[in-house]
Amino acid sequence: MAKEPRVALIPLGGMGEIGKNMMAVRFGDKILVIDCGLMFPEEEMLGIDVVIPDITFLLENREQVLAIVLTHGHEDHIGALPYVLRQINVPVYGSRLTLGLLGGKLKEQGIERGTELRTVKPRDTVQIGPFKVEFIRVSHSVPDALALAIHTPIGTIVHTGDFKVDHTPVDGQILDFYKFAQLGEKGVLVLMSDSTNVERPGYTLSERSVGLTFDETFRQAKERIIMATFASNVHRLQQAITTAHRYDRKVAIVGRSMVNVVSIAHELGYLSIPEGTLVEVEEAARLPKHKVFYISTGSQGEPMSALTRIATGDHRQIDIMPGDTIILSASPIPGNEKLVGRVIDMLFKRGANVVYESVSGVHVSGHPSQEELKLMINLTRPKFFLPVHGEQRMLIKHAKLAREMGMPANHVFVCENGQVLELSKRSGKLSGRVTAGRVLVDGLGVGDVGNIVLRDRKQLSQDGILIVVVSMSKENGQVISGPDIVSRGFVYVRESEKLMDEVREKVKSILDKCSERGITEWSNIKSQVRDSLGKFLYEKTRRRPMILPIIMDI
Repeated sequence: MAKEPRVALIPLGGMGEIGKNMMAVRFGDKILVIDCGLMFPEEEMLGIDVVIPDITFLLENREQVLAIVLTHGHEDHIGALPYVLRQINVPVYGSRLTLGLLGGKLKEQGIERGTELRTVKPRDTVQIGPFKVEFIRVSHSVPDALALAIHTPIGTIVHTGDFKVDHTPVDGQILDFYKFAQLGEKGVLVLMSDSTNVERPGYTLSERSVGLTFDETFRQAKERIIMATFASNVHRLQQAITTAHRYDRKVAIVGRSMVNVVSIAHELGYLSIPEGTLVEVEEAARLPKHKVFYISTGSQGEPMSALTRIATGDHRQIDIMPGDTIILSASPIPGNEKLVGRVIDMLFKRGANVVYESVSGVHVSGHPSQEELKLMINLTRPKFFLPVHGEQRMLIKHAKLAREMGMPANHVFVCENGQVLELSKRSGKLSGRVTAGRVLVDGLGVGDVGNIVLRDRKQLSQDGILIVVVSMSKENGQVISGPDIVSRGFVYVRESEKLMDEVREKVKSILDKCSERGITEWSNIKSQVRDSLGKFLYEKTRRRPMILPIIMDI
């Protein structure tokens, strides 16, 4: 009997985490990839710039990868492409704005020439190997967001991308209810749906409601207004610029990523900016205070962002003055709450009036709450269900929601990154794993910083380093000079002279013992110094500095 054909869904990112969304769909020996995002580092990832998915599975099956299709232009869906396309050069499909934002990134990295970007629009259908991909309009906080219907020989896979049900969107482009219902009527094999807001009951507010809050804030502000938001939230930028024009304020853009997005979105016609509204930051500084509106990066309290530098007084062109109004038009990404809170505190300290999400209506989510998630399940009526894009508790709650709506428990799956979900027309099962995980990007290094380096950085940041320098004779192993002790981040040598003297004596005794036992291998001597000195210092100080013995042969 012939083996029943199956389609495999293989998440390489976005499961059990917010960010680095990436899903591989395999049928036979062909693979289609959905999205390719990055994630911002967690607090313990010291010095790391961004985190991208581990694509070992795709590299091992390089010949089978046909294309990458993108749902929308947010960093957590397109941010890893400049790194991935260097290794796997395949066509990339996306909407006009999504590819416009991606093109800017590729240009920065110098790889835009060799990459094939193919523009699609809602209701377009593209045949990619055995996959017939249909693009469906959805509402989100960035224009041109798309859901995907991937028609395979055994059934249709629907991936919602990031979406919300917004009946009054800023650009008037409403989610394509008819197309989702039509797919549901014909039969959907599996639905993959956005889980970010599954913990919120009810409906997500319309993006247009933020415009009303902006209007009120602009009416009350007497001095300058500075707004920080995500650079890619083009609808938010449009409402802010429209409101500024209404109140006769000039708009200046601050922060590199914000400048890039505004120029790309304006160039492609997604941002309407009245003539004469936009001015350079230098020109804005010369205008009367009540005539100025700055749009800035830094809504997540990132240490090097424009808003953080403004808050700390480190910005070259903008300094906070009492009476300024600061609008923080974004909610903190999980894990960023402390950074954002610190920036808000610093702004208040400088006399600014800060309008932020928890005390106002200056932000609404771009993701669906529970009732919208139920609506998506009811419209598409899938046979199988896989929640995506969320931390573990969100995926589990979304799966529970689907079961409460009558879906059989054995048709609802919660996956981890790297787990393979195999589906036939009749059944589904989790079968095996592929390599998946995190690749850390630090400066120009991609993947050269791993757990060991992070562990060392953590130890250095907590307890510092103690360097022991000894000069030894190459012939007989006798100590010629030293030991000299260098301390950084552990204790200040001048204030701890007694302890440093004890450390020197301890090292001398360790070296004498090594000599008595006939230990001449330098790696062994270093190991003895590290272990014994580590115990000694912990007993004396209850600290564990990194100990770095250096032996010079003379």
